[in-house]
Amino acid sequence: MATHPATPDLDSARAALIPAPGLITGAEGGGPAGFALPPVLRLQAGPGTGRTARWLRTAVAPATGLTLADTDTDTDAADGGHRRVVLRVDAALGTAQGPEAYVLTTAAPGGGAPAVAITGGGPEGVFWGAQTLRQLLGADAFRRAPLTADRVWRLPAVTVRDRPRFGWRGLMLDVARHFTPKEGVLRQLDLIAAHKLNVLHLHLTDDQGWRIEIKRHPRLTEVGAWRPRTKWGHRASDLWSETPHGGFYTQDDIREIVAYAAERHITVVPEIDIPGHSQAAIAAYPELGNADVVDTTAIGVWDTWGINPNILAPTDAVLRFYEGVFEEVLALFPSKFIHVGGDEAPKEQWKDSAAAQARIEENGLANEDELQSWFVRHFDTWLAARGRRLIGWDEILEGGLAPGAAVSSWRGYAGGVVAARAGHDVVMCPEQHVYLDHRQAPGDDEPIPIGFVRTLEDVYRFEPVPAELDGDEARRILGAQANVWTEVMQDTGRVDYQTHPRLAAFAEAVWSSLGAPAERDFAGFEARMAEHYRRLDALGVGYRPPAGPLPWQRRPGVPGRPREGAPPAV
Repeated sequence: MATHPATPDLDSARAALIPAPGLITGAEGGGPAGFALPPVLRLQAGPGTGRTARWLRTAVAPATGLTLADTDTDTDAADGGHRRVVLRVDAALGTAQGPEAYVLTTAAPGGGAPAVAITGGGPEGVFWGAQTLRQLLGADAFRRAPLTADRVWRLPAVTVRDRPRFGWRGLMLDVARHFTPKEGVLRQLDLIAAHKLNVLHLHLTDDQGWRIEIKRHPRLTEVGAWRPRTKWGHRASDLWSETPHGGFYTQDDIREIVAYAAERHITVVPEIDIPGHSQAAIAAYPELGNADVVDTTAIGVWDTWGINPNILAPTDAVLRFYEGVFEEVLALFPSKFIHVGGDEAPKEQWKDSAAAQARIEENGLANEDELQSWFVRHFDTWLAARGRRLIGWDEILEGGLAPGAAVSSWRGYAGGVVAARAGHDVVMCPEQHVYLDHRQAPGDDEPIPIGFVRTLEDVYRFEPVPAELDGDEARRILGAQANVWTEVMQDTGRVDYQTHPRLAAFAEAVWSSLGAPAERDFAGFEARMAEHYRRLDALGVGYRPPAGPLPWQRRPGVPGRPREGAPPAV
């Protein structure tokens, strides 16, 4: 769907929609200032729209002070039905354009139409239409209470027709390196919903911490969720925080997170990393490690960053242990996809382990790469038998991959190309383009600078579909996600700074049909961002200002790991 400019009658700030909609047109009777909404509106919620109705009452009504009373009638004698917000699902729209498509119409009084009508191809389309409605109301609609009691809220008279480009529009949040308490995860869900993203990938386990309660293996959180100190800055830094760090989500916390996400039509994809990035699990249960090679009883939760040599032993006992972990994970997460990591798994311990070598010989495997493939395939089969699908980082391609598995392509585009051509579904998240822990500008002011410079414009020009794929192969690209790794993000403020405003650019790249990267209208996006910064301010987001970090956002003297030169082109 092409993006069309707003008509001259639309208020410029109210028409600053992000992500850009497919089509927005003006209607008669709105005028440059729009039309006034009555303070009491009647909410007519059709079948399948209950979640959106609740969200409007809990998110938009408190900020605006507007009353949204229930009604099930099509007209109101006082004004011909204008005092209504109508929500409905249209199966025909869903068939033609998908369940996330929506049509939003706002109408001035006098014509008998409701003030607001949102029609979705499915319940999720209605919700995305409601997100657009909040943007049209202006930045103050993103607050938690009205600024004045007597404000008259206005809307431009418009029709917005919109649908997303991709079905997977995600944010990966690493809660293992630095723990994000439950309230912070709920806040992230609100923020990604505001950007019309629909997947939260939770990186729940790693060498530095295990963050999910597993009842049959309590030491995973009793021991594995805590570390005595933390490297401050990049792993080459000689600085340490001596404050113990940790935390985990109880199973009830997870149920609440998943339910909160579902209310916002967001899928939570859990990641339990195997067979590498597992030192926290080995610290809790030493029998999970390669005890014939190293003294696993001396291993603790890792306090620094990088690629860790400690890897799970490829034994039947370890497989049974993790089957038990995944049984509890499946009971908590209804997501079709379950992420198993599979990245950065050094094989040195397997090379030296008699037990690992016996497993290679027993299964007729060629080498340690095929042993990792055997490990991953076991869980692919196990998950498939339970109606789920395995997804992992692109290293799971090494040594062969089961047909039903999907791939998160993080080491550039190459893994995604190989996977798509082999018939695997792909989520594109190349480090060089959408790792939001990478620095946002050159120079010494960026706090703990990591990786390549990835500016707002760079992220805006991200293209998820590799150019070398043909039509059938390109359809294997489910979508994309931006990844937020938290080694140097110790709190919410640092996550905010690294994630925003670039998440807005990413959201537009995966929602809107923008054309080739070089042809995209970044100047127009920047102009719309002026209003979006006001929305972020209203939400209390500590984003990176366009002019650079504020003094309290900097981290002078804390070393990072900037990379020289430009990252590979799209």
